[in-house]
Amino acid sequence: MANDIDRKHMAERVAKILIDIKAVGARPGEPFTLTSGTKSPVYIDCRRLISFVPEREEAIGFLQHLVQDSVDGPIGAIAGGETAGIPYAAFLSWQMGLPMLYVRKKPKGFGKNAMVEGDVVDGSRVVLIEDLIFDGGSKVNFIRGLRKAGLAVNHVFTVASYALHEEYEKTLGSIDVKVSWLTDWPTIVDVAENTGYFSKDEAGEVRQFLAAPHKWSRARGGK
Repeated sequence: MANDIDRKHMAERVAKILIDIKAVGARPGEPFTLTSGTKSPVYIDCRRLISFVPEREEAIGFLQHLVQDSVDGPIGAIAGGETAGIPYAAFLSWQMGLPMLYVRKKPKGFGKNAMVEGDVVDGSRVVLIEDLIFDGGSKVNFIRGLRKAGLAVNHVFTVASYALHEEYEKTLGSIDVKVSWLTDWPTIVDVAENTGYFSKDEAGEVRQFLAAPHKWSRARGGK
């Protein structure tokens, strides 16, 4: 295992990168609808990061350190979740000199009906790379697909997170999977407010959402 990285510095730096490339937005009066159906006052588009080369390389460097700091023993491959996790898995596998796989949301329905693409080595330890985690539900599906293919998976790494620790314990902790991330919404809100990117009122509304996201969402017609 690598030496511990400065996670606070990493989280603040990646938050600043996402803000600078305009991957982050706040709209409390007209909430965004997430894939899960949850209404949210904020939105983050981590896919934008793939187009900004120096910023992307810095983030991938952080991701490599985070993986090495978190996983004991050898890693057989880096797996990306369809579709947003695939480029990050590609960047990271290249940097670490490891094979890459990707896992579909569901079997493709023809040919070998595979859910996992690449050279699948039975029993190999892989880590799942994703761009963002909200409640962890979609990650469970990917983990099950990888495990069904014969792979050992106990770690998910994401660029950003909503930091819903209790949710992750229910969804991922229950299947012996640990989730780690480069930055999270509590950090992003602090950095955004401190730099003037979010107003005080916007930041306050986002913190209310993060404290009780489902309650906040349901009050506005969401899931």
